[in-house]
Amino acid sequence: MHSFLRAIGFTNMKDRLDLERLVNLITEQPTDKRIYTQQDGRIFAEITKLFSKQIGVTVRGEYDSQGKFYMEHYFPYIKGSYISTKEDVSIIKRVDTDAYTGMSDDVRLGVSLIFYLQNVVDYLNESKDKKQFDRPFSIYLSALSVSGKILLPLERDEKLAKSNTAEVQYRRQLISEAKKGNQEAIDSLTIDDIDMYAMISRRAKVEDIYTIVETSFTPYGSESDNYTILGTIIDLDVLKNEITEEEMYNLSISCNDVIFQVIINKSDLYGEPLVGRRFKGNIWLQGYVDFLGSNV
Repeated sequence: MHSFLRAIGFTNMKDRLDLERLVNLITEQPTDKRIYTQQDGRIFAEITKLFSKQIGVTVRGEYDSQGKFYMEHYFPYIKGSYISTKEDVSIIKRVDTDAYTGMSDDVRLGVSLIFYLQNVVDYLNESKDKKQFDRPFSIYLSALSVSGKILLPLERDEKLAKSNTAEVQYRRQLISEAKKGNQEAIDSLTIDDIDMYAMISRRAKVEDIYTIVETSFTPYGSESDNYTILGTIIDLDVLKNEITEEEMYNLSISCNDVIFQVIINKSDLYGEPLVGRRFKGNIWLQGYVDFLGSNV
């Protein structure tokens, strides 16, 4: 059973019989179906059904010559509404299933961004003509979470905030130059990191760490697309699963200036979410890459 099904309102799915009923519902009453015919004649398919606005389950598999569908795997998802980043992206196939991950570098995060690719058929259709992917694509990031809590916001000083924004922009420029091999930029970043570590160590003795760090984006666990995040809520909505009637929070999060949506079951979130407060939790990061030039 997929561990993130509960994030979209399927908390009470316990056994394979429940899963078979869900898969049959998706394949018999799909919201969307995308097909890719492979060179050897096999027909690869992504079959999707929405269970609320933006949230649903996608089943991937193959059709045989008689038109019978065989499931390879499935995953719950939320369709992102924000262009989170626009960068070059590398798509890598996983070794165990017909699933793919995307990887992109975003200087705002300071780490390589790895996410689970939602629209594999779009990628296969684009790559079959051996098209080059060395150009920026719009990436709509989103995430599922089964554990999170709400933290109070930091008290903001507008003058200090403007100063911090200028420093962040300068640091991003340094990171960009460092990637190109600029030794002065590398040395400057190294000195900045040493100073920052000293400042945090000094303040952490008398302050809570979450009054020092406003947002963070950190890899979590052994899976490459799992992260622990701390981000500011800029918008929120309550969604209801049409089948189970469970309610979920749809949180729009700003984390290191990257904006994406996080869906979490109401029962899994500790605290009351409000715009301006912060969300802290573990997430499974997904992404829709706009290979075609429009998010359809």
